[in-house]
Amino acid sequence: GTLEDLMFPENNQRVKAQKGRDIRVIIGNPPYSAGQGSENDNNKNLKYDALDGRITETYAKYSSATLKNSLYDSYIRAIRWASDRIENQGIICFVTNGSFIDSNSADGLRKCLTDEFSKIYVFNLRGNGRTSGETCRKEGHPLFAALGGKGGSLAPVAITILIKNPEYQGKCQLLYHDIGDYLKRSEKLEKIQKFRDISGINWQTITPNDSHDWINQRDPVFDAFISMGDKKNITAKTIFDVYSSGVKTNRDVWCYNFSRDAVANNMSRMIDFYNQQVEQYQAIAGTKPNVDSFINTDSTKISWTREIKQDLGRNKKGSFEDSHIVRSVYRPFCKQYSYFDRQFNNCVYQMPKIFPIAPLENLAIGINGAGSLKNFSALITNILPDLEVVSKTQYFPLYTYTKNTDLGELFQTADPNQSDYRRNDNIPDAILQDFQTTYRDPKITKEDIFYYVYGILHSPEYKTRFAADLKKMLPRIPFAADFWAFSRAGRQLAHWHLNYEAIEPYPIDELKETLFVEADDYQVTKMTFGRHNKQIDKTTIIYNHKIKLINIPLAAYDYKVCDRSAIEWIMERYQITKDKDSGITNNPNHSASVWKPSRSSTASHPSTSANPTPTAC
Repeated sequence: GTLEDLMFPENNQRVKAQKGRDIRVIIGNPPYSAGQGSENDNNKNLKYDALDGRITETYAKYSSATLKNSLYDSYIRAIRWASDRIENQGIICFVTNGSFIDSNSADGLRKCLTDEFSKIYVFNLRGNGRTSGETCRKEGHPLFAALGGKGGSLAPVAITILIKNPEYQGKCQLLYHDIGDYLKRSEKLEKIQKFRDISGINWQTITPNDSHDWINQRDPVFDAFISMGDKKNITAKTIFDVYSSGVKTNRDVWCYNFSRDAVANNMSRMIDFYNQQVEQYQAIAGTKPNVDSFINTDSTKISWTREIKQDLGRNKKGSFEDSHIVRSVYRPFCKQYSYFDRQFNNCVYQMPKIFPIAPLENLAIGINGAGSLKNFSALITNILPDLEVVSKTQYFPLYTYTKNTDLGELFQTADPNQSDYRRNDNIPDAILQDFQTTYRDPKITKEDIFYYVYGILHSPEYKTRFAADLKKMLPRIPFAADFWAFSRAGRQLAHWHLNYEAIEPYPIDELKETLFVEADDYQVTKMTFGRHNKQIDKTTIIYNHKIKLINIPLAAYDYKVCDRSAIEWIMERYQITKDKDSGITNNPNHSASVWKPSRSSTASHPSTSANPTPTAC
């Protein structure tokens, strides 16, 4: 602009001269940032209309992902800018977040890179610190995590060299090297130093498949199975008509708590404060300041999201409704109370159709959604679920419910109840007919198919063979040789997973420091494993300073949900926590269903031979 030309003429001349030059080599370590951590931060990324437009018409255009926000991450912007800047000839070498190598949303990016460049070298340094369990250990140390303290980056890292050679003819040469499993940061750096340059690396030549997978390529057999759901093609045959993400509140510490009273207190005072902000904003309606600059971002009073900022700008108040406090599953084997509300939950998705009100019964199978970094898991629920129960969870219900809004005043009631809703089968008649025809068994019901799906999703053979497919797309269900074996297994597993608080306890020993133990002695702060010769001993759990549980069978840890056993989920979730930003305390001792061992209850065991063993579960 004019001011810049007048005030900084020499600098502008240099910039214009640089823009006019041919640049053939671009080297860098671009920042990694897809967005701010919290709306309370008021620290949004800058917009680059022209550059983001290029991403939209290239990487995003060819992506099969539903959510494409991550394609506007700063490092992907840098790749797009550099690719355009060198035009038809040159070399780019970037150290970046390595997620693009295998993420579902980056399939369009991978396609465009192989279309635009003649040769690509990808050196995967791994180190994804946001995974867990054995997966995290295999990833090794994050290269850019802060040494000796907090901060730094837990992202995987890759060194990528992109070459455009106008004289090259043929398809892109894609060369890949994985640094290896279980490596410390020092070991990774030592390997890099020994390699010195790309000629010292043993490169693997990769041929991308039609889905633009570079590594962990999908099995073509998977495509022949029936998809569990499809939102892009409504005419496709699917096992379920409707599926939905779990509830995403974006203010979990406010909306969830073991104590119903705590949820009521936290949400009512937050909504009161929000309404005060609306009134104050209305009072200065003549000036209409920017909402971000107006609001009070005190995190002890409110947790802002983009949606309620927009509501404030529209002068829309909120109201606290006690009936919106419902029982929910927050994490595997951890139930809490939640505030279920369209305005103050960031996204409720289709959950009002699946679990509309408490008296209405339903079952839903939850599986990892797109973008999950966890190993594939499936877990059933019969109450309202959170989005992160099994990581970006998608739920496939047995039924859906439709509100009878078109039946006239005669059928309307002041308080919603079961008569206000109509129940619908979520498994289509065509699927029922396919199963009955395939297995030549007219006795098969939709409920049997529902449990068959749950059984298939727990099959070790299925999860191992199609691991790459399950990371990148929704499960597809085959016709197994024995329908009833999987259906019965799925029904039994569902019984255990839904009724884990009520089934017969496993006979382990409970050691008490005192002869008489009262109810208050079962208060829990944080459970830990015992230790033997300085090593963790998972046969022992120290419940608190007065109670210890011993002789826990190690087989009880074999069944895992998202890389963690059921026992470890309980130990992690059932502890007293205090959120440092809001100051809100969540105390499991305030829950009616707090885990209180009597004679025992850390692991379940079969009471009859008809039930599966702990190892099988």
